[in-house]
Amino acid sequence: MIIKSIELHNFRIYRGVNKIELAPNGERNIIIVSGNNGYGKTTFLMSLVWCLYGKNMEKVDELYKKEIDEKGSYSKYIGNSLNTVAAQDGETRFSVSVTFTDVEIPNTTCTEITIIRSYDRATNTSDELKILIDGRESDLFSDKDEEEMFIRDYILPIEIAKFFFFDAEKIVSFAQVNTPQQRAELSQAYSQVLGIQKYAELKSELEKLQDDYRKESAQPQDKREFNELILSIKNDEDSIAEFEHQIEEKQEKISILRYECNELQEKLIREGDLMSVERLAELKKEQERCQLDVSDAQEGLKDLYNYIPFGLAGNVVSIVATQLKEEKAYKQNKLQLEGVKEKTDDVLNDLDRARNAFESHIDIRVRDFYEAEIRKLILKHFYNDCDVERFRNFQTLHDFTELQNDDFTNLVSKLKECKSSFESLATKYSKAKAELYSIDKKIREAEKNAESEYIQSLRRKKNEKEDVISNLQQEIASLNIKIEQAKDRIKASKQKKEILSKKIDVSQKNKAVDDEATHLIHTIQKFLLKFKDEKKKALEKKLKDKLTSFLHKKDLVSSVVVDIQGNGEDVDINLFDANNKKIDKGILSMGERQMFASALLGALVEETGLAFPVFIDSPMQKFDINHSQNILTKFYPNVSKQVILFPLLLKELTEKEYSLINRYISKTYLIENSKKGSCFKEIEIEDLFDTYKHQ
Repeated sequence: MIIKSIELHNFRIYRGVNKIELAPNGERNIIIVSGNNGYGKTTFLMSLVWCLYGKNMEKVDELYKKEIDEKGSYSKYIGNSLNTVAAQDGETRFSVSVTFTDVEIPNTTCTEITIIRSYDRATNTSDELKILIDGRESDLFSDKDEEEMFIRDYILPIEIAKFFFFDAEKIVSFAQVNTPQQRAELSQAYSQVLGIQKYAELKSELEKLQDDYRKESAQPQDKREFNELILSIKNDEDSIAEFEHQIEEKQEKISILRYECNELQEKLIREGDLMSVERLAELKKEQERCQLDVSDAQEGLKDLYNYIPFGLAGNVVSIVATQLKEEKAYKQNKLQLEGVKEKTDDVLNDLDRARNAFESHIDIRVRDFYEAEIRKLILKHFYNDCDVERFRNFQTLHDFTELQNDDFTNLVSKLKECKSSFESLATKYSKAKAELYSIDKKIREAEKNAESEYIQSLRRKKNEKEDVISNLQQEIASLNIKIEQAKDRIKASKQKKEILSKKIDVSQKNKAVDDEATHLIHTIQKFLLKFKDEKKKALEKKLKDKLTSFLHKKDLVSSVVVDIQGNGEDVDINLFDANNKKIDKGILSMGERQMFASALLGALVEETGLAFPVFIDSPMQKFDINHSQNILTKFYPNVSKQVILFPLLLKELTEKEYSLINRYISKTYLIENSKKGSCFKEIEIEDLFDTYKHQ
């Protein structure tokens, strides 16, 4: 997939129609778009994200969520995107369009797809989305929701967009997972990128189909219990959706109230004349950082408190973990042996048919001897990883489901990390709280001026709004607890349903379908085990190779371990040194963390084979000379068939560095700026720096 062109119309700093051609030229896959700070490099990247995802753009990057919160709401945030000169001239509409080539759509032939998103400030309603296939509107879509889904299904899923649109300085977040929510979001993205999720969803659909047939065959009492469990699961899922909707509404109210509080605070500071607005902005930034640190630490500590009882029963947990590990190996071995039996039976059946056509007599003892030997030889030479003897007298004690097994494995893994995590989080919490108190005190002192009735009324309004925010936050916390409780009930109901389903004998009418569903589920389970293992090993190797290639400390990372739990619900990536000691990614230098994140991105993109352009803002931040050279020559030319870089010339990309990638560059643009706004100007590749210096 290639982005042929992007067109901005009255979007923020870009006045009028500004079109930029981005198609690469063979092996020349890098396009440079540069300009001074404030000319619109980051705005250009943001316009692309907005065009693809609209109001959901906040799910791509925390930066967009923060900016939307600061404005009070999405409509206020995006409404301010109309170019100021265009607004003064009476225009109200702005838009961004992106044209793609080489897009594959099932049962549809097309040369180009153009996505156009626009917003009219006069109506101040939701943005409009239009998708053109070869220049014409298509009957593939009946409404905007279907167009939004088309972008996620056939252009780029929003869950993995963070891997393709990023600020190179901020991708270190991939190396710094601080909260369970961050880990869950990254795990979901990894699972989707690696292709695990789609097979897990297929297995889930087959299990639902099987449940329907088994429910139909159940005895009245079992049927009633089955229906109650299904209804309970559905009610809890509906409740979660409703709670999440309520949380979104309350968070939007909080964003609006915070925006109003900030305005009141600025008025109080100005009236008090004890602090400049610029100093207030600096303190607010520090305050936000500290609040985020406190919130992250609280979430992490709250998560750890649940593990205290298990920590006290550590010896029992260890014994159970060892037994479960053996039971899991036993089940996997059993699945493999069943596969061996199926294949061996196929071979012997073919041999039997050939023997029937053989005219001479074969003694039954000879036949039995060769059949027995064939079974042994097939097992020995084609399935030598199966262990027949190891589990001959093995006894299953727990018989956990895959879901229960994964939950217990996650529990053990978490218990091992608890002590160091607790110390780290407690220190982080105490430090952030102390800093927050100091900042709040400075702001309160700057607000003090009780002589004026006007000042007092402003302070009252601000306090009232802060009280409402506090109440809303408590309501959100309560809703989050209800969501977790509902998730626990769903998990318990699914486990009960699974046990009940195994007890039910399917009626003769549905037996053939049930048997086929069982066979397919069985096949998918075996495939998923193998697929996850292959993806794990492939990602480990690719990431290790890239780290070795990118880092100048060649012995820093000795091995990489990718841990994929369940169906990708929890994916963890750990680095180990030469002593096989786990490397704390938090103590790596910023440059090393950025190298890890870059290597991870490269490995993920390479492993998935996703052919989507990669956009990188601030591409050379935090790198020393050696790291810069490695990233320029080994990462950017190979990470995608189309790479668009947004460097600040002479600072983030020097002439010497530019010469290293000159042969990979397809086009270069400078963003020029005037009173009317910014525009793109294509520059000859060899003239980029000279033109930039003399503009």
